[in-house]
Amino acid sequence: MRAARFHEFGGPEVLVVEDAPEPRAGAGEVRVRVAAASVNPIDWKVRAGYLKDAMPVTFPAIPGRDAAGVVDEVGEGVTGVQVGDRVWGLGGLGGATAELAVLSAFAPVPSTWTLEQAAAAGLATATATAALDALGDLAGRTLLVEGAAGGVGSAAVEIAVARGATVVGTASERNHDFLRELGAVPTTYGEGLADRVAQVAPQGVDAVFDTAGSGSLADLVAIVGDASRVATVADYSAPSLGAQLVGAQNDSAQLVAAAALGEQGAYTPRVERTFGLDAVAEAHAYVQQGHTRGKVVVTL
Repeated sequence: MRAARFHEFGGPEVLVVEDAPEPRAGAGEVRVRVAAASVNPIDWKVRAGYLKDAMPVTFPAIPGRDAAGVVDEVGEGVTGVQVGDRVWGLGGLGGATAELAVLSAFAPVPSTWTLEQAAAAGLATATATAALDALGDLAGRTLLVEGAAGGVGSAAVEIAVARGATVVGTASERNHDFLRELGAVPTTYGEGLADRVAQVAPQGVDAVFDTAGSGSLADLVAIVGDASRVATVADYSAPSLGAQLVGAQNDSAQLVAAAALGEQGAYTPRVERTFGLDAVAEAHAYVQQGHTRGKVVVTL
């Protein structure tokens, strides 16, 4: 099979497209013929070697954690899925950006989504759901999402709205119409955030989800007034402040629930750009700039 691989840590230029051994589905897994795979911030950080102590890789490595495609092999113990089904989901630390990929958490592709949208949803959905679950019942409450226009932030906005929350989202002004489309009340990030939030949410904020890790966590804790009601996936100083540091889990139940929202039209993954497999280095470079609205996917 053709796959994107890197044989050493480095910039996007270390990515090459070459033949690689085909993976096999193990117990509880499915193998898909990949239609598209997403590019996440963690993918380029792993490729660059920034996480080599916490997340070691074996070279040559295939990047990518999430993908969508058509099942062509079903592992032992898997029920409710058969060869030919369209699914989306998550695999391991890498392996998704290839013609064949193994998923250990998966769900049917909603009829309302394209395969590219489904490919964009795996890690963003799992990460957003983990944070929202950590914050408890949000029905009737106001949630502030820091970094609401990115892949995780945009997923969190729609899922939180579907759970009955009022959402205030921070983003640059160019993304404010995008946040309104998602169902959030937009405001800008940075100095003076507390005053701006007070203007758009005079009733106060009940919980905060930080997706950006931009150094604003102490200010976010001050806005909500209770560190235990602040969750972040990007700021590792959280425990020292009493905030919750959460991470994604490969949980099919979370993806199935998100797919149900997709069928209802309540959750639609946003894809900003697509790149072909041969342009995978360009896709990584684009995501590495840090200004993506929604997600970037690589099509195969």
